[in-house]
Amino acid sequence: MVDWVRHAIAWHVYPLGFVGAEAENDRAAPVAHRLPRLENYLDYAVELGASALALGPIFQSATHGYDTLDYFAVDRRLGDDGDFDHLVHEAHARGLKIILDGVFNHVGRDHPFFRDVIEHSPKSDKAAWFRLTWPQDWRPGSEPQYESFEGHDQLVALNHDEPAVAEYVASVMDHWLTRGADGWRLDAAYAVSPAFWAKILPGLRQKHPNAFIFGEVIHGDYPAIVRESGLDSLTQYELWKALWSALNDRNFFELAWALERNDALLDDFVPVAFLGNHDVTRIASKLTDERHLPHAVVLLFTLPGTPFVYYGDEQAFRGVKEDRIGGDDAIRPAFPESSAELSELGAPIFRLHQELIGLRRRHAWLHGARVTVHHLENSALVYESAAEGEKILVALNLQDAPARLPVPAARERLAGEATLEGDGAERVAVVPGHGFAVFCC
Repeated sequence: MVDWVRHAIAWHVYPLGFVGAEAENDRAAPVAHRLPRLENYLDYAVELGASALALGPIFQSATHGYDTLDYFAVDRRLGDDGDFDHLVHEAHARGLKIILDGVFNHVGRDHPFFRDVIEHSPKSDKAAWFRLTWPQDWRPGSEPQYESFEGHDQLVALNHDEPAVAEYVASVMDHWLTRGADGWRLDAAYAVSPAFWAKILPGLRQKHPNAFIFGEVIHGDYPAIVRESGLDSLTQYELWKALWSALNDRNFFELAWALERNDALLDDFVPVAFLGNHDVTRIASKLTDERHLPHAVVLLFTLPGTPFVYYGDEQAFRGVKEDRIGGDDAIRPAFPESSAELSELGAPIFRLHQELIGLRRRHAWLHGARVTVHHLENSALVYESAAEGEKILVALNLQDAPARLPVPAARERLAGEATLEGDGAERVAVVPGHGFAVFCC
């Protein structure tokens, strides 16, 4: 495991949305130097308690960043190399690591390599880079059929069996790590064979041993993917789903099952944990009862994993993802020029994030903690997170009335509200309705 990740709390930003960039890239337009707007929020990220800034796509693309046109150039809607270098310098000066988003499963349809295929057909030296089927009656000017990403014609799938593709992806990752990035999120890693990453990661790790490289994986055999690919970690979508679903249904039995599964993963890796990202409805909108938002935040920071906070979630932003053109706009909004312009309505959740991130940073062992459930019912849960001879107890109550919950050996209350009764192993916490409490043991 990369050393700094044990202490990491990432603030995850979708840059094109954050800075209010145009939806489409006018490739004839001059460079718009918008990345400095992110610098305005570096102190805000530190104040939140973050130790890393995770950036969505920043490379030249046609529209939303996931249809890449040039992996070696900053998107002109964001800025240029100088803007990137300055952002890295300012982030590092504040102790913030930089994690980039690598879209290596596919390219945009207008990527020069694919345009070369269209222009030169089978004779193109890039034809082997894509998964193509040429019509039997092919003639000059005809276009081949090609595999795309999940049926999106504008996203042309790369052929990961082609050695030149592996060499190219490795060169891109190396370029930006050398330039100052500290890690990579690999977009749609679930669509790429683990063997592909196994080809390129050893060489990268030799040159960049402190780089944190993890994959976006939604489902499947997580441990096998990590073992076969050599990735440091994967996104924990199973726990994300169980978390909001259990809160909405008042069914902590679902969450308890997911915690067992999550605990088993720790034998192989520590997953990336999150409540939201650029692809899903925001947690404040996903929850049917807004009183359960604090419970979700408590779970994120007291369970094992590398926590990622999606920008705006720390302010209780709302936003619903819709399956239509422009359906991501609500979850990828622009931020004001400075944090001073953010609404005070988000201040209570921001302060809760600060409190729990502070707890997390003081107890870095939580990163790989093992979880034991001590009390379980539909609307109440008590669990213990423990590692390295230390532990905490967390009591959650979704009922309208106060709940008396067993909290064995609980002593000092670290966060939340509850009254302790009894002594030693017989202690009980009286947790207010829709409340929570975190105790040291």
